[in-house]
Amino acid sequence: MRYIVVGAGAVGGTIGGRLFQGGHDVVLVARGAHYDALSRDGLRLVTPDSAETLDIPVAREPVRLRDDDVLILAVKSQDTIAALDPWPRHLPVVCAQNGVANERMALRRFERVYGMCVWLPSSHLEPGTVTAYGAPMSGMLQVGPYPRGTDDLSEQLAADLRKSSFAGSAVPDVMRWKYAKLLGNLGNACEALCGHAPGLESIMERARAEGRTVLDAAGIAYASPEEESDRRGDQVRIQPVDGVQRSGGSSWQSLARGSGTIEADYLNGEIVLIGRELGIPAPANEVLRREANRSAREQLPPGSMSPRALAELIDAHATALSG
Repeated sequence: MRYIVVGAGAVGGTIGGRLFQGGHDVVLVARGAHYDALSRDGLRLVTPDSAETLDIPVAREPVRLRDDDVLILAVKSQDTIAALDPWPRHLPVVCAQNGVANERMALRRFERVYGMCVWLPSSHLEPGTVTAYGAPMSGMLQVGPYPRGTDDLSEQLAADLRKSSFAGSAVPDVMRWKYAKLLGNLGNACEALCGHAPGLESIMERARAEGRTVLDAAGIAYASPEEESDRRGDQVRIQPVDGVQRSGGSSWQSLARGSGTIEADYLNGEIVLIGRELGIPAPANEVLRREANRSAREQLPPGSMSPRALAELIDAHATALSG
């Protein structure tokens, strides 16, 4: 198979780079200054063990297709539709993204859609460079057809990932794993808004408790933290990278790059949406969604708000909802 990675940032760049190192055909799709750097200099993939520049083919738009092409979609959820629109509809699409809405968006347009649950500590803050912090494997990637099942393609992809420095597996219930990842990602906005200031854990737990309440009420299954930990085991441990200070998660990086958008509508906003459908308030997630979007719009740097100020906004919104 040839893997066309649409969105060659932290996640897409690491997946594409590792597959290329593993001997697979890969094309990276990027835009702007990142495309310019990749086409001029190649992808610089930095890991705890090495820093290597990879001469991977790169494109800004759809390439001449082959019969064995697979799209790996690794853009932020707010960019999913625009990223998919130029591609022919017969291609299989693998959503290597946070959140749980992308697969359904893709399925409106493409017949064969796969979910991928991504646990891959990585960063992309400068054009042409991606840093992956996981070792001995770069990440844990679970893949399966949407909404459920396994097939030959998911088995082949998992096998290729295992040969390319990933803990890859084909699972019959990929969305159960992605909903578990969603719960973990509810803290992303906290980190983006407040950095690593003390006092965030209670806010993160409040958001995740709301998430569990909403998913339980909706009858939506999700893997337990123990299952996630057991599955990851010692295969993926976050390690220091020489000369690189580890940054924050994906939402933190969105603010750090000044991208103008952030994924909160598809993380905290997913819990708010399901809660509204069920008549269950989710004030912590609503405030996190709102404030993360405001910070992105105003291009504020990460850590611009104190945990105390954020907690006060959540308390005020909870009081208004209960009144």
